Amino acid sequence: MRLPDDFILGGATAAYQAEGATKEGNKGKVAWDDYLEKQGRFLADPASDFYHKYPVDLELCEKFGVNGIRISIAWSRIFPNGYGEINPEGVEFYHRLIDECIKRNVEPFVTLHHFDTPNTLHKDDDFLNRKTIDCFVEFAKVCFDEYGDKVKYWITFNEIWPVACGQYITGTFPPAIKYNLEKAIQSMHNMMIAHAKVVKLFKDSNYKGEIGVIHSLESKYPDRDLDEDKLAAEIEDIVANKFLLDATFKGEYSERTMFGINRVLEKNGGSLNIEDGDMELLKEASKYNDFLGINYYQSSFIRAYEGESEIYHNGTGEKGTSIFRLKGIGEKRFDKDIPRTDWDWLIYPEGLYDMMLRIKNDYPNYNKIYITENGMGYKDDFEDGIIMDTPRIDYIRKHLEAVAQAIDDGVNVKGYFLWSLMDVFSWSNGYNKRYGLFYVDFETQKRYPKESAYWYKFVSETKEIL
Repeated sequence: MRLPDDFILGGATAAYQAEGATKEGNKGKVAWDDYLEKQGRFLADPASDFYHKYPVDLELCEKFGVNGIRISIAWSRIFPNGYGEINPEGVEFYHRLIDECIKRNVEPFVTLHHFDTPNTLHKDDDFLNRKTIDCFVEFAKVCFDEYGDKVKYWITFNEIWPVACGQYITGTFPPAIKYNLEKAIQSMHNMMIAHAKVVKLFKDSNYKGEIGVIHSLESKYPDRDLDEDKLAAEIEDIVANKFLLDATFKGEYSERTMFGINRVLEKNGGSLNIEDGDMELLKEASKYNDFLGINYYQSSFIRAYEGESEIYHNGTGEKGTSIFRLKGIGEKRFDKDIPRTDWDWLIYPEGLYDMMLRIKNDYPNYNKIYITENGMGYKDDFEDGIIMDTPRIDYIRKHLEAVAQAIDDGVNVKGYFLWSLMDVFSWSNGYNKRYGLFYVDFETQKRYPKESAYWYKFVSETKEIL
């Protein structure tokens, strides 16, 4: 199978997971700093030391045919407190980073929010507080003004559902609240309002380039051919996918979407607060999205479940330990006859294909899609600088085949970004879960190309998926 000649084959990073240097350059705190220190398991220093090593990583990109990179701008490097005084050192760092991308012929796709609200705002209820929306818009404006002549592709948010879920449902993100569906749903709505305001600012101000949003999208399937499982899968899909996709591309929440949201809130308590003007803003912004980023790692098979919420997050790679049951929604089934990673993530490229076709059919104003994250967490074996990660190659190949098939079937997909470019720090797994094309020795910060890097280079140069 072949990919189009102009198809981008990139690598993805995120500021907090790659940069390290959490206390350098007058960077302000994010909630993760204190949260991780309190846990005492691992910290985001040194991460991949991308703050200092980005020239090395971008040289590797050029050498191995990686012609696009996802980076994020750490909000707290620009505004240490989230608002107020601009930090010149932070501004200058991202000028140097973006200039190096251009020098190495690596197209930068820049994300404005990748799980790292400045601590001052996070402590004040993050996006549950509408003040944070206004601060985020101001941050976006500074970034557009500073880097807009160099950056062609902008992304407002990375993964709104996982942010809300981690903060308020699983409790794996600060402030570590569990099973509060009301806060999660409200946070998602408010973040979509922030997205809409930034998109409107971008278009009204006639900035050059394109702007979109990234959603983490898992296809949801009923576990059994039973009406109760079909309903559970639909409710799970509404909360995790449809609520956000409707807001993004339709600018409204359909009757069926609100049926699912209200059902979940009735079972768990709470309500959704939609302020005057919110829906008009979503409706206007729905016309302006230049692209959709899809982050895809797995799909879920859902069984009806009427008990209390119960979640066990497999953060150590102890296969078979995951539990995910949500009151009023359903239960994820992990014991399927489907390959899965050590972290119980089902390897199911069919779900990516199904999701891309769904976007084309249900949201015809999507314009184009980038697969902005896809990859396999793996316990790489390091033997004298040689890393044979054949299972990762197989994983990437199958998902690229799903992309090529979707393109053949009429979906406009323009690029694929492997998570991750190099090994990075993982929010809830620390350093034992590796995704990168390039192995990072976190003691020396030396980089080693894996077998997958050589395979990826071949695909990038030939566009042939072999």
